[in-house]
Amino acid sequence: MAKAADMYFRVDPWKIIEEGFDPARARVSESVFSLANEAMGVRGFFDEGGSADSLRGLYVNGVYSVDRIGKSYRGIIDHSHFLIPAADWLKTRITLDGEQLDLGTARFRDFRRELDMRAGTLTRSFVWQTASGREVKLTFLRFLSMTHGERGYQRVTLEALNFDGEAALSMGLGFDTVHEGREHCFWQEPAARRDGARLMIASKAEGSGQQVFAGAAFSLPGEPAYFQEEKSVWLSAPVRLRKGQPVSAERRAAVLYTGETGDALFARGEQALDACAAVSLDDALTAQRAFWENWWRTADILIEPAGKEEEAAVSAEQQGIRFCVFQLAQTYHGGSMRHNIGAKGLTGEVYNGHAFWDTEACCLPFYLFTNPAAARDLLYFRYNTLPGARERAAMLDCRGACYPIATQNGEEACPLWQHASLQLQPSTAVAYGIWHYVRVTGDEDFLWRCGAEMLLEIARFLLSRVGRSSLTGRYGFYGVMGPDEFHLMVNNNAYTNYMGSRTLTYAADTLSRMRAEQPEAYAALAKKTALEEQEPARWREAAEGMYIPMDETGLIEQHDGYFDLPHTDIDAIPVSDFPLYDHWSYDRIYRTDMIKQPDVLMMLYLYNSSFPGAVKRVNYDFYEPRTIHESSLSPAVHSILAAELDKMDEAVRFFGYATRLDLDNYNRNTREGLHTTSIAMAWANIVYGFAGLRSDGERLAFAPRLPARWKRLDFSVLYRGRVIRVRMEREGSSFRLAEGEPVTVLMNGEPRTLDAGGLFVPCA
Repeated sequence: MAKAADMYFRVDPWKIIEEGFDPARARVSESVFSLANEAMGVRGFFDEGGSADSLRGLYVNGVYSVDRIGKSYRGIIDHSHFLIPAADWLKTRITLDGEQLDLGTARFRDFRRELDMRAGTLTRSFVWQTASGREVKLTFLRFLSMTHGERGYQRVTLEALNFDGEAALSMGLGFDTVHEGREHCFWQEPAARRDGARLMIASKAEGSGQQVFAGAAFSLPGEPAYFQEEKSVWLSAPVRLRKGQPVSAERRAAVLYTGETGDALFARGEQALDACAAVSLDDALTAQRAFWENWWRTADILIEPAGKEEEAAVSAEQQGIRFCVFQLAQTYHGGSMRHNIGAKGLTGEVYNGHAFWDTEACCLPFYLFTNPAAARDLLYFRYNTLPGARERAAMLDCRGACYPIATQNGEEACPLWQHASLQLQPSTAVAYGIWHYVRVTGDEDFLWRCGAEMLLEIARFLLSRVGRSSLTGRYGFYGVMGPDEFHLMVNNNAYTNYMGSRTLTYAADTLSRMRAEQPEAYAALAKKTALEEQEPARWREAAEGMYIPMDETGLIEQHDGYFDLPHTDIDAIPVSDFPLYDHWSYDRIYRTDMIKQPDVLMMLYLYNSSFPGAVKRVNYDFYEPRTIHESSLSPAVHSILAAELDKMDEAVRFFGYATRLDLDNYNRNTREGLHTTSIAMAWANIVYGFAGLRSDGERLAFAPRLPARWKRLDFSVLYRGRVIRVRMEREGSSFRLAEGEPVTVLMNGEPRTLDAGGLFVPCA
C-alpha cells in the first residue's frame, strides 16, 4: 500500500489532543474536532474566526439548496440538491487594546485543543499576547446536546495574566456563511428579533425555500448593547478583567428546521429557546456526560497491548477505534426518519451532504449491534423516499424503484451519469439492508409493513434493467459500474450480478411467505402495487440464470474483460499523487486493472457464509495487490477477510489504516471532512474481523482471532434484546450474556448455548 500515516495529534485513550497550532493542518484539525448530534453539526473552527485557513461549517441535517443543471439526455438529472452551511450560532469577537483577536496574525502561546469523547465537548485554550504586551488566557468550550438535537452551548472564559483592564466581547447569530465550493451565501430574507439578552433570527434558503430558526440566550459579564450587520445580529458587552480572575460568558442556543415558515417557525423556535434557556449550561453539561457514560457502557471497545514494545501502536489503535465509535454516535443515533448518514456526516461540504449505498452496506451493521432502533430508522428513511426511487426508475426507462446513488431527500442528486445511471449498488444495498436487519433483529413486522413493498419495487427495477446474452442465454447486467469506480460501462460486473441475483430471490421468497403467512397484508400490497401473478416467478428465473464469472479455481473475474486489462504496480505510485482524482486525468484512471476499492471482495464480505474459504482465499490473493484503497471503505474489508484467512499481519496493518484514516490523514483529504461511513467499517473491522462475528448465516457466529500485539480485546453487542459481552485474551475468548434469554450461537462453526454462565472458547 503506497499510503502512509501523517501522525499529528497526541495519543490518548479518551481524547483527541492538539498541542500547538499548525496553520498547514488547520482544516484537518477542524474536521477531526467536529461535533454533531444528528440534527446539526459544527466543524472545529475557531469561534472568533480570523484569517487562518478555515472552513466555517455549521450544518443542519436535511437543509440544502438546489442547483438547476439544465436539460440534457434522458435519464440525466436536470437539478440537484446540496448541503449548505446554515445558522452560525457561534459568532464571537474579542477585542483588547483596540486589537481584535485573530490567530492568523496574533501572537499567542500554549495553544491546546481537546476533544473529550467521554463528555462530547470541545475545548480550546491559549494565551493571547497583544501588541502592547498584555497577556490574557482564553478558553473556549462548546458542545451539542445529544439528548436535545436543537441545542448547542458555548462558554468563553477570559483571564488576564499580567494586567487589569477592559476587553470587549461580542456574541451573535447569523446566516452569512458562504458555501465555499460555490462561493455564495444561500440565505435570504433574514428576520430578527431581540428580547433582552436573547437574540432570534430566521432565514430562507435559496432554491429549496427551507427556513431555519436560530436563537440564543446570552449571559454576558457586562451590560449588552445590540447591533446588526447584514444577515446577522449581535450583543456586545465590556468585560472588566482583573489579574488572575477568570471571567466567563455563555450562550445557550436553539437551532431548528421543522418545515414550518414565518411566524409559525418563530413561535416554535421561541418555545425551543425557552426550554433551552431554562437549563443552565452546567446542568446541560452534566446531562451530556450522563449520555456518553451510558453510551460507552455498551458501545466501548477496549484494547490492551501485549507488552511494552506494543504500547505505542496499540494505544494509537485504541484512540482510533474510540474516535470512530464516538463519531458514529454523533452522526446518527435514530429518532428521525428523515435523516440518513452522509458520506462526510455533518463535517464538511464535499459530497454535498449526500448519503450513498454505504449506509446499508457499511453503516447498518454498527447500528444493528449497538442501537437496533436507529438501524430501523435508517430503513424507514428508504421507505419514506420510495416515491423518489420510483420516479428515478422511470427516468431510466425502467419499472419499479431505483434508489439514488447520492441523496439527502430521496431524489437523485448526482449529475454524473456514469455514477447515477450505471451504479445499481444503492438498490441492492437497500434490499440487503432489509434482509440483514430482519435476520439480525427478527423484526418481521417491519418486513411486512414496509420491507416487502421496497423489495417488490427493487425487484421490478432489476428485472427491467437485467439483460440476457444472445450467445449463452444467461442473465446479467450490462453497461454498469460496480463498487470499484475505476471501471465504468462494463458488462457482467460480478458484484452487481451476484447482489442482483440475491435480491431477486429474496424478494420472491418474501412475497411467497407473505402470501402464506400474511394473506390480508399480501392482498393489500398486491393491489397497491398492481402486482402481476407471474412477476415473482420471473424474478426467480432471472436470479437462477444469472451469470457469475468464476473459473474452476474459484477466482471470480470482476467483470467481462477485466483479466485482459494492462497491469499497474500500485506500490510504485508516489504518495504525492494521492488522491488520484486530484492528480491524474479522469480518463487515465479507467485504463488499467487498478481497483479503487474492493468489488469482488465486497460481496464475499457481505454474503460471507455463502462462499467457501478457498474461494475467499484465491480472490483475496488476486485482488489485494491490485487495490489502491482510494475509497475509505476499502481497508477494513481487506482487514476483515485477511483475519478470516489467518493473514493476521495484513489484517492488523489494514486495521491501523482503517481506524486512523482521518486522525492520521492517510488519504490526504481529511481537511474536506471525516470519512463517516468508513468509520463504521473500522468498527466492523473489530467485530467482524478479529472477533469473527458473522451475521449473514442462520445463526449468529463468532470465530475469534486476537492479534499477537494485543493482550486483550473487550466489546459488547446487542442482539435481540440481549447484551453479549466479549473478552478476547491470549488463552481464549469469553462470551457472557449480561442481559436477556439464552441463545444458540456458532463458535468456530460449532453450535453452543450462550447463557448467564457464559462460554469460554480456547485459542485455536
